[in-house]
Amino acid sequence: MHFFSDNATPLCPPVMAAIAAADREDHGYDGDQWSARLDAAFGDLFETPVSALWVATGTAANSIALACLCPPYGGIVCHEEAHIVVDECGAPGFFTHGASLMPLPGEGAKLTPDVVAERLAAIRPDVHQVPARAISITNATEYGRVYTPDEVAALGEIARTHGLGFHMDGARFANAVAFLGCAPADVTWRAGVDALSFGCVKNGGMVGEALLFFGPERERRAAEAMRWRKRSGHLFSKGRYLAAQILAMVEDGLWLANASAANAAAQALAEATTGRLLHPVEANELFLRLSAPEAAALRAQEFDFYDWGAGAARIVTNWSQDADSVAPLADALRRLDHG
Repeated sequence: MHFFSDNATPLCPPVMAAIAAADREDHGYDGDQWSARLDAAFGDLFETPVSALWVATGTAANSIALACLCPPYGGIVCHEEAHIVVDECGAPGFFTHGASLMPLPGEGAKLTPDVVAERLAAIRPDVHQVPARAISITNATEYGRVYTPDEVAALGEIARTHGLGFHMDGARFANAVAFLGCAPADVTWRAGVDALSFGCVKNGGMVGEALLFFGPERERRAAEAMRWRKRSGHLFSKGRYLAAQILAMVEDGLWLANASAANAAAQALAEATTGRLLHPVEANELFLRLSAPEAAALRAQEFDFYDWGAGAARIVTNWSQDADSVAPLADALRRLDHG
């Protein structure tokens, strides 16, 4: 059984069917009938007008969003463990033509308002220092923690007060909403978020993520994002295949059903190994203490996962699993503690 990453999962059948249904002649780039439906589909989901476009990857979605929110001389306040800091090979700086990341600490890879406010207060208002121009958070975070609507709103208020753009990396946004049980709007635009990278590939898609813009500046920012998408080589000539996948995820609630299944599988594993958990399990990732011999014993039983530093491991569940399907690993984890 594979628990490496939700990037490695098979395609969700309705997504494959949507690709097949789009396999006919239409307009190129984003002029097709599927791409034209994205704004309305996400508008219905988020209960507000949305400007939406497909982007090839999560890294591109994050970086293009930040390029629309932050000028080259500006800074992006983020967590020190954020994907844009640790795992994107400098892409935000590349797309923004030089904007600086301003990494901050926080438990569970979450930013807190007091830490952000302290950092902003330390920036002198002269031309010699980099001025903050955006805040970026990840929900669910890189350690599987979830920001609540109130937590997002507190950061959104700081962004509004200081005139900063507010971006959310939502590679596992569906898992966060499934955990919270709230409306997607409550943890995004109603809480002050301007741009959302809405993840699809980790949730059963093949290729393509959605980049969403909210609020009065949404159309202008989306127009800029379209330029960045073309300039960076991410404008697919047959974009209908990306748009069709995204629509299959969002129009009938598949995005939330898939994430709920992955979350349930993670909770089943968490219940089997509570004493080893390094972080509370709130989405579909588990980080647990595991010695090298214990990890070897699990791998000998054909359970695959990533080591996460010395004496720790990361286990990721996905849309194709549920509590019952991960029972063999849950039993194996219990045996580590009880023999």
